[in-house]
Formats: sequence, C-alpha cells, structure tokens
Amino acid sequence: MKRIASDLYKNRIWLLMVLPGTIWLLLFSYLPMFGQVLAFKKFRIDPDGFFASVINSEWVGWDNFKYLFSTNDAWIITRNTLVYNVIFIVVGLIAAVATAILLSELVNKRLSKIYQTSILFPHFISWVIGSYFVFTFLSTDHGLLNHVLGWFHVDSISWYSESKYWPFILVFMSLWKGVGYGSIVYLASIVGIDRTYYEAAMIDGASKWKQIKHVTLPMLKPLMIILTIMNIGRIFNSDFGLFYQVPRDSGALYSVTNVIDTFVYRGLMNLGDIGMSTAAGLYQSAVGFALVMITNYIVRKVDEESALF
Repeated sequence: MKRIASDLYKNRIWLLMVLPGTIWLLLFSYLPMFGQVLAFKKFRIDPDGFFASVINSEWVGWDNFKYLFSTNDAWIITRNTLVYNVIFIVVGLIAAVATAILLSELVNKRLSKIYQTSILFPHFISWVIGSYFVFTFLSTDHGLLNHVLGWFHVDSISWYSESKYWPFILVFMSLWKGVGYGSIVYLASIVGIDRTYYEAAMIDGASKWKQIKHVTLPMLKPLMIILTIMNIGRIFNSDFGLFYQVPRDSGALYSVTNVIDTFVYRGLMNLGDIGMSTAAGLYQSAVGFALVMITNYIVRKVDEESALF
C-alpha cells in the first residue's frame, strides 16, 4: 500500500509539472477552435459582445472560401506559399544536418560551443530587427552592397523594387535564422549515437566520409523523416515576419513575396474581413492535417519504424 501511495504521489508531481503546458495548450490551441465557425459566417460586431456577434452573424456557408480563391492573386499566393516551403524544407534539412555533422566533428569542444551559440543566436532575433539588418545591406542610397558594387563601377541596384533577387534573399534569410536551431536538434541526436559503431567502422578501415554515410546518416534518418513530416504539415503556412517585415511590405515585390499569410493580413487590415481570414486559417490547417496523414501513411508503408505514428 505504501508503494502504491508513493507511486500516486510521484505521478501527482509529474502531473503538476505538466499542468502549465496543458493549460497553455487548452487556452491557445483548443479553445480558439470554436472560433472556426466564423469561416462560414459574415462576421458583424454586435453591441452585446463577442459571443452575441458570433451567434447573430449571418451564415454564408462557403462564400468566404470562394472569395479567398476567386481573387486574381489566388494562384500567386498559393504558388509562392508551396514553392517557398518546399525549398525551405529541402534546403533547411540539408543545411541543418550538414551543420550538425560539422559541429560534431570539431575536436575543440570549447570552440564548438562558441559556434553553436553563434549560429543559434539568429533564431531568437525578431524579424523586425532582422529586416533592419537586411536594410543596412540593401538600402539603395546607403546599403553596403551598393557601396561594394560602386567600387567595381557597377550601377546601384534598387533592391526593394527588383523582384528577381528576392527568392534568393528570402531563402538565405530563412536559413540564417533557422539552420542554427535545426542543427542543434540533429547535433543532440548525433551525440547520442553509440560510439562503438564508429570504432567498428574505423577498424574496418572506413574513412570519415564513409562513417558519416554509413553510420551517422542512417542513425539520423528516423529523426529527419519525423521532422520532415511535421514540416510538411505546415507547408501551407508561412513565416509572416520573413515575407512581410524583411521585404518591408514593398508593393513592387508582391509577385514573389505575397503568400497566404500576408494576403490574409492585408485583407484583414484593409477590408476588416474576419470571416475570410478565418476561412484561410481553417483551409491551411485542414490541408496541413491531410498532408501529415498522407505523408505518414506513405512513410509507414515504406518503413514502419520511421513513421510518426
């Protein structure tokens, strides 16, 4: 009986530790789901409060979804959202794994810690601050890049008016901010690999590259697949700060910087259309859920142990 009481007490302690996270999840993830009904209503503010506004607003069915995809920008924002996220997933995965492997191979562990801190630091910087970093390089009059071009007698480039450069700039900035965090996750997994595998490979005469190819990468494969599946679930979501703050909301760049999130934000700010904004959020979530289920099903058929569930 004492042992059972002790186990119950220990479980109670663990439950108390989980409680703050559970409350946060309920308040910010589950409770807002009731607001998805606004995707099917023409929201109008009621003097009696928010709940009265939701109840009394006119039911319009799928009209908000039709409005979202009947605009001239529907193809552009969908294309940009999908293409950018596919590039971010592929390039980000390669960069994060490569960086983690390089960090793990550093002999000087103190130097490794310095590098880890340096590449992780951008992850904690707001895109508002990051946009000013970019502006110091790309400003037409005082930007560093235009000064460098001037040394070679090349005409200055109006970066915030030339859309052809921005796909590369956005991919680079995404890597700059995200590769540090991603590499730390993979580095933690590499540190946990049993060193006897590497010792056996060295005894068999395997070079460093072969050790990475036949030991490190296969051991990282399950984690790589799981994180990729989770990223695919957000393929219709975009990093709002990256696409809105970094290009400084330049209208000349909308053809390559306008994604679903920025389009909805501008629609909400300019038109105040809460129903359309909610419809876009519901659409992103539904498609993301479907993609996770489909991708996980395919992975489970190929390699059941690497599947998310």
